[in-house]
Amino acid sequence: MLVHLGGSRGKMGILLIRRVGLFCRSAHLSPQSLEYRPIKKVMVANRGEIAIRVFRACTELGIRTVAIYSEQDTGQMHRQKADEAYLIGRGLHPVAAYLHIPDIIKVAKENNVDAIHPGYGFLSERADFAQACAEAGVRFIGPSPEVVRKMGDKVEARALAIQAGVPVVSGTDAPISSLQEAHEFAKTHDFPIIFKAAYGGGGRGMRVVRDYEELEENYQRAYSEALAAFGNGALFVEKFIEKPRHIEVQILGDKYGNVIHLYERDCSIQRRHQKVVEIAPAAQLDSRLRDRLTSDAVNLAKQVGYENAGTVEFLVDKHGKHYFIEVNSRLQVEHTVTEEITDVDLVHAQLRVCEGRSLPELGLEQDKIQINGCAIQCRVTTEDPSRGFQPDTGRIEVFRSGEGMGIRLDSASAFPGAIISPHYDSLLVKVIASGKDLPSAATKMHRALTEFRVRGVKTNIPFLQNVLSNSQFLYATVDTQFIDENQELFNLKPTQNRAQKLLHYLGHIMVNGPMTPIPVKAKSSSVDPVVLSVSLGEPPMGFREVLLKEGPEGFARAIRQHQGLLLMDTTFRDAHQSLLATRVRTHDLKKIAPFVSHNFNNLFSLENWGGATFDVAMRFLWECPWKRLQELRALIPNVPFQMLLRGANAVGYTNYPDNAVFKFCEVAKENGMDIFRVFDSLNYIPNMLLGMEAAGAAGGVVEAAISYTGDVSDPMRQKYSLEYYLKLANELVKAGTHILAIKDMAGLLKPEASRLLIGALRDRFPDIPIHVHTHDTAGAGVAAMLACAQAGADIVDVAVDSMAGMTSQPSMGAIVACTRGSKLDTGVSLDRVFDYSEYWEVARGLYAPFDCTATMKSGNADVYENEIPGGQYTNLHFQAHSMGLGNKFKEVKKAYTEANKLLGDLIKVTPSSKIVGDLAQFMVQNSLSRADVEERADELSFPLSVVEFLQGHIGIPHGGFPEPFRSKVLKSLPRIEGRPGTSLPPMDFEALESGLRAAYGDEITPEDVMSAAMYPKVFQEFKEFTSNFGPVDCLNTRLFLDGPKIAEEFQVELERGKTLHIKALALGDLNKSGQREVFFELNGQLRSVLVKDTAAMKEMHFHPKALKDVRGQVGAPMPGKVVEVKVKPGQKVEKGQPLCVLSAMKMETVVNSPISGIISKVHVNADSSLEGDDLILEITE
Repeated sequence: MLVHLGGSRGKMGILLIRRVGLFCRSAHLSPQSLEYRPIKKVMVANRGEIAIRVFRACTELGIRTVAIYSEQDTGQMHRQKADEAYLIGRGLHPVAAYLHIPDIIKVAKENNVDAIHPGYGFLSERADFAQACAEAGVRFIGPSPEVVRKMGDKVEARALAIQAGVPVVSGTDAPISSLQEAHEFAKTHDFPIIFKAAYGGGGRGMRVVRDYEELEENYQRAYSEALAAFGNGALFVEKFIEKPRHIEVQILGDKYGNVIHLYERDCSIQRRHQKVVEIAPAAQLDSRLRDRLTSDAVNLAKQVGYENAGTVEFLVDKHGKHYFIEVNSRLQVEHTVTEEITDVDLVHAQLRVCEGRSLPELGLEQDKIQINGCAIQCRVTTEDPSRGFQPDTGRIEVFRSGEGMGIRLDSASAFPGAIISPHYDSLLVKVIASGKDLPSAATKMHRALTEFRVRGVKTNIPFLQNVLSNSQFLYATVDTQFIDENQELFNLKPTQNRAQKLLHYLGHIMVNGPMTPIPVKAKSSSVDPVVLSVSLGEPPMGFREVLLKEGPEGFARAIRQHQGLLLMDTTFRDAHQSLLATRVRTHDLKKIAPFVSHNFNNLFSLENWGGATFDVAMRFLWECPWKRLQELRALIPNVPFQMLLRGANAVGYTNYPDNAVFKFCEVAKENGMDIFRVFDSLNYIPNMLLGMEAAGAAGGVVEAAISYTGDVSDPMRQKYSLEYYLKLANELVKAGTHILAIKDMAGLLKPEASRLLIGALRDRFPDIPIHVHTHDTAGAGVAAMLACAQAGADIVDVAVDSMAGMTSQPSMGAIVACTRGSKLDTGVSLDRVFDYSEYWEVARGLYAPFDCTATMKSGNADVYENEIPGGQYTNLHFQAHSMGLGNKFKEVKKAYTEANKLLGDLIKVTPSSKIVGDLAQFMVQNSLSRADVEERADELSFPLSVVEFLQGHIGIPHGGFPEPFRSKVLKSLPRIEGRPGTSLPPMDFEALESGLRAAYGDEITPEDVMSAAMYPKVFQEFKEFTSNFGPVDCLNTRLFLDGPKIAEEFQVELERGKTLHIKALALGDLNKSGQREVFFELNGQLRSVLVKDTAAMKEMHFHPKALKDVRGQVGAPMPGKVVEVKVKPGQKVEKGQPLCVLSAMKMETVVNSPISGIISKVHVNADSSLEGDDLILEITE
């Protein structure tokens, strides 16, 4: 019995039919109804969401369902949604399996299938398939084979349209058989023209051609695409209409000659001739034009005896004239929006019409079809809009959909764990939103898309959100050029994906171990330091307020006039650089920062930035150094910050253009830096002056630092005499330094030398504040700093007790205690120092793998002989042990002394200290004495740092370069005279920023630009890391280094109010791709990530990847299959020349040459299957 239930929308409702032998007809009685034959079992000759859509309709009508699937689709959802599922096309290409008619018919016959629904795409418009069904006695849910043939042949359909009086675009009368015919058509009708597949649609086999140069390539691509998608490469040619609207009319016919329309859809928003967003009804469509479109569609359908569902497609030009394009003799992808505005279930209707029902019997009469509201469909695809909508493939790790009132989802492969392959269409899910009008439907759609979370593959969701927010889309009309003419649609807001990226990082640690190099095999402590509490409210005022109010000059005067000894705390930088390999993370600095702000407000400054911490933050801690500065500034607003600036080298190890140093200081000052300690590793005045000028121009306090070496108290050592230092100081004071510093990197200042040097400087410069920095390697640091203070130093550097001593700075507690009650009293609370030290004592345990005490148990007074700087002493000790030379560290130190002499007795501060260290290790590894090196200097292959030093890359050392050693090493190599940076052209920051935005998007900041300017390669690696692994700075240090234990539960605060609850569950076995699946529970839900096992990967062969920073390496822009290789080794190519053709998801992409050059090697063949970024070929410029 047929029951028509009235619905709230459109008064059509849902058709329900009781499947019985007898039935009555409420409105339409016809003798033809005796042909009614119920369908008991339906096969869908398709896959994905359309198969599931049909299965659901069948289930609602009590019809049993059968799925077919290819070998590649064993894990797809559509086969699980059917009552029965059968494999087809064994051994065939993934697409060919669904085109294999004999297999499909065989499965249908063997399993008593009554009818086959073709879905869309594949065989849906193949007359031979409809005919094969008929011959096998299986009903085809669609038009008759003859009608499918007529409508599928675009040329014949065009002729029928002309007969029906429907306007058409100029085109060929039959499919063309050669490129020459396309030439002739272009000559007659002029460009632009368009190739179209004669036996299929959906944008496949469709190419616009605008001139003769493009003709052949586009002909070949269109033919190849059509052949791959439809099994027939036949093409026809039409005149291309510029900027039309693409309007299509939904029609429905029965076996008795009844045809109705269900109004129109606007499908103008397209890319590459494929629809992206569809709307029903078409916005702002003139009612008279609507009538003409629907009337022409119905008339054409009646003329050919159209049965079942179909679509008549039109182009509407800017003058409102419409032209017939084609008839799609099948259900369309976008049929959903028509269903939403008419309340007609099109698949129900298809099935009932196939059974023999008439449209009037089904209550489907034209006067009853009404438009109610508006519906929008967005096709969420696994494509990357920022890369020309290139398909993305892989495993969906997370899928969460948007739902709620007015939202419908039609999907198939959208679930966690689903594999998106390159073999099929990139459609992930169809989202349909309904509302009273277009803006309200768009609002619901935007909200639903915002709720989506898809991780593991890229999607076009950010692009769709931009479309939905576009005012032209919402309030005007759009045409097929809408996307091309609105490039702001590609200003995509990047997805954060923080949680999944963190799971990837933790999984990587669990599988492969720490991602930062570990010097010694030691585990982080499992105990976190107790965060010390502070009082509510603002911290007490400190010297920074003086600086902000009085400026650098007033600040310097206040420091000089201060009674008592001032301290600079190095715990936040140099102390951990010396003891813990610069590995202390912002995470642990931030925890103690409020305590320091509230209890150590009378410090001269905190040294917390610059020097090695800048690149190490990115290189090993995966942090942004600028973010560290910004966050610490917010937590410690009252104490001045001090950084280390390597003169003309800024925070790098090389020379930079002058404007780069100036710009760096400017940006550092803007981010909260106050005092710039400017030094040069050779005390080379021209380099120092540049750094001083840059810091001063930025508005910072300039602290010119003289690097100390030798022993001014030893009359036998006169190269670096007291007079030498006084002369240097005089030049720096003349240059305008606000503060004068002595930088004793190796801890060579003995108490007597301290009194001599500082006393002489105080006498010479009574109004300049003097600041002294040393290391406690020999154990005499406290005594030396007290001697400096007594001789007139205003400030000395210290580290909190648990981070002091050995190669670090002298103990803060010791200096505070020793000066208490004297005229040098620091005013610092000793009790607060103890609390501060307790925090760092526990925190230091977190960094056990980097702690110098793992290999070095005490300081050593032999530093007075070898003069190794504190931080380098630690590093060399680690390196010696890692190279198996731990028992030969004494020899390394001796070689360091000899290397220093070979190089002319240098001041040893980064980078000069590294040069001496490189030469020392070179000597030890090659068992060379100083005499051996001098004798064989013209034949040895020296470390690059040594050669560049001798060339003059870091400046000119005091006393000049060592001869004849220099000449023997350099031979004919060029030499740099004067300050190295003077010969460098200014850095183009606009070009640099533009390049970074092109590579990483518009989120690039001025700070990022400076990081890339200082360390281009390190910054690139840092950005690559963060794109894969996310914000690891929110992990505690043990998790960051060692990862979680199985069954461990922990929390991660992403930001205020957003906390992740994570539990590590299990580690999977190795798969054939060299990966392990790591399982977590995240906020109560199961999550998993696939992690490459780097150890296992070394034993497995994989296609090489293109290196992004090598211009001549051409990688696959997307996963896919190589269709054609157009070049061979030794061939010359020009920039933009086609190199090869890739096919993915039935679309073909031409890979063009990024540069001009010679093909040196080709890594692929036709039919090669590639993943994204797989190396295709190499070009030598």
